[in-house]
This record gives sequence, C-alpha cells and structure tokens, in this order.
Amino acid sequence: MIDQEGWLSTGDIVKFDDEGLIHIVDRKKDMILVSGFNVYPNEIEDVIALHGKVLEVAAIGQPNEASGEVVKIYVVKRDPSLTKEDIIEHCREHLTGYKVPKLVEFREDLPKTNVGKILRRVLREENDAKLKAE
Repeated sequence: MIDQEGWLSTGDIVKFDDEGLIHIVDRKKDMILVSGFNVYPNEIEDVIALHGKVLEVAAIGQPNEASGEVVKIYVVKRDPSLTKEDIIEHCREHLTGYKVPKLVEFREDLPKTNVGKILRRVLREENDAKLKAE
C-alpha cells in the first residue's frame, strides 16, 4: 500500500549512491540488531563467502540478553579443515567488531527454495525451536 507521502513500503533496505542510484542492501525482516546497531546479514555473508574454505553461509540474529541479538552464522564447508576460529579471524579482519559472528554452526547443507535461495526464515525457526527446548 502506498502511504500519504507516496512511498511504497516493500521491506527492502536500500542505499543511495553518489549518483543517486538505489542499491538494495537487504530485507528489513532479516536485519540483526546488535546493541542498537543495524547489522545486515548480506554484508556478513558476503565477507565470509570470500573465505576460500567456505562453500555457503547464512547469517541470522539470535536473541541475547546483553545485546538484544548476536550474529549467528551457518556454514557449509568447502574444505573440511575449516574451523570456527578461521572464520572469526577472517571476520575480524574485514568487519567492525559488533558485526563479527559470535556463534558458528557447521552444516552439511542449508535450506533453500526451489531456485536455490537460502531460506534464513527456516534457519531462524529452527534456531528458535532449539533455544526453547534448552
């Protein structure tokens, strides 16, 4: 629905570049809020995907009493020797401190749509169910 000012709310988070072009950064529903800072999963995933030992990655926010949420990532290894420490070190080199994942879970595969898009929603639901069971 278009609001009174003529804006259509799609849930997309965008940035305007110096030339006035719009770039879609992420989806509002996927945004992670760490100590009041907005963290976009795509940014985290793009950095981690640059690591040569990573095949696939997905980032979500996990509830945390101290900071609201922390970044949790799910990783499919390209190289079996990949460790949590390798990923965290890589992230510390390329991301601001509050964006560095606090939780890393390795998986054989990630849930996807029929066209191959990773389903963060499914990961969030699984994570929430796991937290409730604990």
